[in-house]
Amino acid sequence: MQLHQLIASVAGIGKIKGGGTIAAAVYCIIWFLLPAGFSNTAWQVITTTIILMVGVWSSNVVDKVWGKDSSKVVIDEVAGMAITLLFVPHNIIFLLTGLILFRFFDIVKPLGVRQMEKLPTGWGVMADDVLAGLYALLLLQLIIKGSVVYLK
Repeated sequence: MQLHQLIASVAGIGKIKGGGTIAAAVYCIIWFLLPAGFSNTAWQVITTTIILMVGVWSSNVVDKVWGKDSSKVVIDEVAGMAITLLFVPHNIIFLLTGLILFRFFDIVKPLGVRQMEKLPTGWGVMADDVLAGLYALLLLQLIIKGSVVYLK
């Protein structure tokens, strides 16, 4: 398998039924197993940026082989999940809430998410998940802020 196919399918996860959800969940597991400080540092921003850049690049390449926005490409779900978890406290409840919110926005595609798919090649593949991740991040941060106020 070519390097770009390996990256775009997140080591073959994209070839499994439900690969998008599985890839997002795998990212969640990795995120949770990292030291708690990772979720509140520049490292998470750097990692997310790298995932985005490599995702666009690899999606551009495999788009020519697998076709426009192939279901085999799941690096976009990893990028969206990474965005969702930016600056989220290392907490299993917030993690699972983030996963549910991201998958909701990614599947339902409200408020311009579907329109992002119309962008050319790798940008179109990644952009809808980026926007879904941003919506999930915003809502999750509101939930976290409400939880902190409620817990005080």
